[in-house]
Amino acid sequence: MANKIALIGAGAMGSAIGTRLLAMGNELSVFDLDKGKVDELVAKGGTAATSAAEAASVSDFVIFSLNAAKIVGIAAFGEKGAASGAKAGTVFIDMSSIDPENTREFAKKADEKGLAWVDSPLSGGAPKALIGELTLMAGGTEKNVKRAHECLKDVASNYTHMGPSGAGQTTKIINQVLCGLGFLAVAEATQLALDAGVDAEKIPVALRGGRADSALLQEYMPRFANKDYRRTGRIDNMVKDLAFAQDLSRQTGTSMPMTSLCMEIHKMLTAAGLGGEDQAAVMEFFNGANKDNLS
Repeated sequence: MANKIALIGAGAMGSAIGTRLLAMGNELSVFDLDKGKVDELVAKGGTAATSAAEAASVSDFVIFSLNAAKIVGIAAFGEKGAASGAKAGTVFIDMSSIDPENTREFAKKADEKGLAWVDSPLSGGAPKALIGELTLMAGGTEKNVKRAHECLKDVASNYTHMGPSGAGQTTKIINQVLCGLGFLAVAEATQLALDAGVDAEKIPVALRGGRADSALLQEYMPRFANKDYRRTGRIDNMVKDLAFAQDLSRQTGTSMPMTSLCMEIHKMLTAAGLGGEDQAAVMEFFNGANKDNLS
């Protein structure tokens, strides 16, 4: 049975999510400030909306795919926001990566308006969204998380209820710590292989199934070796997520020295003008291409 879904935010990630939802036969109403991004999904069968409120008014689920808590708040509860057009009981699903504190506030506001809120950030990026194999970590009541799965099952192969509102975002923070450190480890190892004259593209094959194997190794070492920076994520988004991790570590009193180093390297890359590049561009820190800017 097709679901009626509103998609608020049609950037790289939102577009991939929307493309998959349409391919699975869902009805999709799309709103983004960039009309060109909306048009791309309309060409695939979506319907353009003039506001988040209009998109929500014809939908049972509203998915937010945005870059910051402030933007999510405006899109959900601001003037012409989704809450002003949604009918009672509509499930709001935030697939953005934002902080747990704002998430809990949004969930409270939604509940006061008779709406459901589920935080369901993702891992896997646009490539996994397009084939329905995202990993989703959900926060909210058991009832709301179960309802959200009705439409999220079309984009995810792994969907876990982590706890109350904010638990999904907390889990995503932990995911990003692992990813941020993992990207740097694989990039550093790639550079060592290149400098030592070993074919870096063969290393993932040689190490497959061993303790050093990982999805990051298999996907990114060949990309690092070939400077394949096709964008599926952004370095400056990792800076944002690692900042959430550092905030959380201060609240919990957790020592995170490796995350602090990882953050500084990503900030240096951003200062060198690489913030908008794919995460694969962390290789630039190791190969010396920007040594003057990164020193």
